[in-house]
Amino acid sequence: MIRKLKSGEYRIYSRKKDAKTNRRRNLGTFDSLEAAKKHEREIQYFKKH
Repeated sequence: MIRKLKSGEYRIYSRKKDAKTNRRRNLGTFDSLEAAKKHEREIQYFKKH
């Protein structure tokens, strides 16, 4: 899941909440939405291969 931060950057969070902290894991922060979407596709590819 991608969320926009107050600073104008985009951050990718995991879909599931972390059991210990009960929050979503930060999977990276990016300057543009396109860069965040590209990295999310890379994450999804890596999970399947």
